Amino acid sequence: MGRQIVWLLFFFLYVAGTAKSAATTSGGATNFIKVSCSTTSFPALCVQSLSAYATEIKQSPRQLAQAALSVSLARAQSTNTFVSKMNKLKGLKAREYAAIKDCLDEMADTVDRLSRSFQELKRMGQAKGQDFVWHMSNVQTWVSAALTDENTCVDGFAGRALEGKVKASIKARVVNVAQVTSNALALANHYASSSKQ
Repeated sequence: MGRQIVWLLFFFLYVAGTAKSAATTSGGATNFIKVSCSTTSFPALCVQSLSAYATEIKQSPRQLAQAALSVSLARAQSTNTFVSKMNKLKGLKAREYAAIKDCLDEMADTVDRLSRSFQELKRMGQAKGQDFVWHMSNVQTWVSAALTDENTCVDGFAGRALEGKVKASIKARVVNVAQVTSNALALANHYASSSKQ
């Protein structure tokens, strides 16, 4: 009986210690995310979109950039699907249809470029020196191009002739993608500058 109590006590101490350690790690990661996000253009959105990845990110600038690209890619894919559905709406004005079609092309490019960036960062492994610089340059170029695509889509809806629910719903989603992409670029740039070998 005494042995069981001792084992039970050890078990509870172990569980409490593990839980405290996990909480400390998670707390450290959350703080790391907040500090890193404070350097982005949309810090609140950055923290909100990346906090769920705290246990994967830990305190790694590379994992943080990877998670930010993952969020950006997922939102771009979702927005691409949404714009595609809007393109099939009945009763669109000719200019609305043209703007949506152009936006669909831009969003397809965005998805492609973010996907390539995400894979490139993932593939880098322990790249050093010029190899690291080359891989990071690819990531930065593609994320920048994706951001340009997103802004081009939004610009395509400029003018009063396109005012209405279609423009508002597409613009809201694309602007959100552009904001998380901007944050991903800032975090990738930070990783690149902090890791120069």
